[in-house]
Amino acid sequence: MEIPESSIKSEHFWIGAYPAWQEEVVSFIRTQRCGFNPFTEEYCHQEDGLSFFGIWSDSTRMDATGGWHDAGDQLKYLITSSNTTARLLMTYQMRPERFKDEVNEQGLPMNNELPDILDEAKWGLEWILKLHPGPNELYHQVADDRDHRGFKLPHEDNADYGWGANRFRPVYFATGKPQGLSEYKSEATGIGNLAGRSAATLALGYQVFISFPEFHEFAEKCMKAAVELYQMGKKQEGFQQGNSFSAPYRYEENTWADDMEWAAAELFKISKEKEYLEDARKYASIIKEWSWMERDSASHYEMYPFLNMGHYALWQIGKEEDKKQMVAYFEQNLEHVKKRAEQNPYGVGHLFIWCSNNLAAAVATQAMLYEEMTGSTKYRPLLVNHVNWLLGLNPWGSSMITGLPEHADFPLDVHMPFWRLLNTSIAGSLVDGPIWSSIHENMLGIELSEPDEYAHLQPDHIKYMDDWMDYSTNEPTLDGSAELLMILTYLNHD
Repeated sequence: MEIPESSIKSEHFWIGAYPAWQEEVVSFIRTQRCGFNPFTEEYCHQEDGLSFFGIWSDSTRMDATGGWHDAGDQLKYLITSSNTTARLLMTYQMRPERFKDEVNEQGLPMNNELPDILDEAKWGLEWILKLHPGPNELYHQVADDRDHRGFKLPHEDNADYGWGANRFRPVYFATGKPQGLSEYKSEATGIGNLAGRSAATLALGYQVFISFPEFHEFAEKCMKAAVELYQMGKKQEGFQQGNSFSAPYRYEENTWADDMEWAAAELFKISKEKEYLEDARKYASIIKEWSWMERDSASHYEMYPFLNMGHYALWQIGKEEDKKQMVAYFEQNLEHVKKRAEQNPYGVGHLFIWCSNNLAAAVATQAMLYEEMTGSTKYRPLLVNHVNWLLGLNPWGSSMITGLPEHADFPLDVHMPFWRLLNTSIAGSLVDGPIWSSIHENMLGIELSEPDEYAHLQPDHIKYMDDWMDYSTNEPTLDGSAELLMILTYLNHD
């Protein structure tokens, strides 16, 4: 569009549904595969790993191959991978017709009569099953921050955990107690978060794959493991955090009742056993409206996974009284965000802590689910404003998604080995996002590689850098991208 008698010319823009970007997000998640990486077409980390803190002697060999690399490094976490897998499955359930079949189970070009989103979900489910090799066993993390030895391709990993570079890596057993092999110790009170979220994810896996005759056996395996893990979570209610080794940074999740609520509700959908429904109600009454949305600040991943999917699942299966209560919990959260958003010129109300974009995506998802639960578009402005923030309506005029929208300003110089070593930009990943200056200036080891291209746009109180050396704002995230996937799929409608 041009303005008459002026040289001003606008960029092209579209009117209508958001474009079909969901396949790009699935493709990004595929590039994070460990074991065999279809992007590099190389095998990696074939000696994962040796168990620690478990029921076997330390350094006992076990099979923890597979799964996904987390963010821009090559650690693997059940904390984030369970949530990523669940989002893939829920997104497929929401809009199964939206997804293509262009790759096989290895992620290589060749259709296999299974939508690519389910190839990816199955990859995640298979890894969760490996981390639960016995009825009373659950492992939650492969490797630690000894991984951080500069950028390297997965099959050329130079990290050495004591057995030589690119050899065995530790696999941490979920004990429900504080852990750490060096100076820094995690906090823990139980395993309900990990066991509950994994059980919910496996139950979702059963719900999806039981409809494919060739995967009946796999679906039943998922269901069996879901029941076992749920019982483990009941016996050890509480939370287990991620482990670090040489730095204080870790996933600091400290909620768990929402995950157990989620698992109980998903298991009730399948079994119709009343005990699961009663358990879901009990856990809902423990967590209630508790969320980062009620707070002015929070620690890193403190109230993960940033919105309560247990409340949504209980709304799906509950009676009228349950439904009203779950809606009320969601509404209270969204009202808090709305009040903050009213004070923000961009209409957003999420917190600018580390991985703030995950929180923005969570607001959009919760508003989206609220619409389904009530039929009301009361919080549609919150949904749209937080999505638009991620798409570039922010102080930097930059999208927070690599490669998207096309022909726009988006993260390019990201904290990612494929960019640094291969000069390849992969579309579809959500980066960490801007953080409060008070946090940013105290992050360890951040020195920009070149002058800040957004220096003239930086607000005083928050900072965002498109620079590969700024791991705190510009690192692509696995689970944030999976959250984004749900929203983009929902918004791409006829």
